[in-house]
Amino acid sequence: MGNRITDHKVHIFVGMFGSGKTEAAINFSIRMRNIFDKVSIADIDIISPYFRTRDKAEFLENKDIKVILPPKIYLNADLPIISPAVGGYISNPEYKIILDVGGNDDGIMVIGSLNNFLQNADAAVYFVINTMRPFTDSEEKISSHIDRLSQKARINVSYLICNTNIVEQTSQGDLTLGEKMVMRVSQNKNIPVAFTMVNEDRKDLQTLNERFEIKRFMKTEW
Repeated sequence: MGNRITDHKVHIFVGMFGSGKTEAAINFSIRMRNIFDKVSIADIDIISPYFRTRDKAEFLENKDIKVILPPKIYLNADLPIISPAVGGYISNPEYKIILDVGGNDDGIMVIGSLNNFLQNADAAVYFVINTMRPFTDSEEKISSHIDRLSQKARINVSYLICNTNIVEQTSQGDLTLGEKMVMRVSQNKNIPVAFTMVNEDRKDLQTLNERFEIKRFMKTEW
């Protein structure tokens, strides 16, 4: 990842269900911790009960990444509860912070509740796209989600991330077609592609964009 990305203070990962945005947020936080001394990640995904940063909290804490979670009494509840510490870490100049945000309209509106903190922060919003998932399997659907989510959150998408995959069944053709679709959206929406995510054990897959090798932490249910 180039300095243009890592230099941002706040990194917000959004995407539709199955996009891989939580995988992106977790792996990104680990990469950031390799560069910076103080990194935090906030789980503000109030939508998905299956793929959440909070499920890897101990693992991340062991890597010296500060994990910001809802109060313990709400930890396993699917309620719109955001730790008040999130705003504090956004404002704290010593920390880089990664936000893992729920994917649908209700989830993305949570960002709106943080606008008082975000409006004065150097924040980047990453829209994670898996073109093999039904919500984002066409340019039209991807563009529509970007427009709607941007409007709901009252914040613009800064970068696109291509995460085209069907786990271990992903072929080179699948990945290349996905990248080309994301690149066309990038051109049409004037939003740059940050990188393409690839499983760390898939050295056989070649990418058109900058390559970001990741470890898959979330158990796939589809």
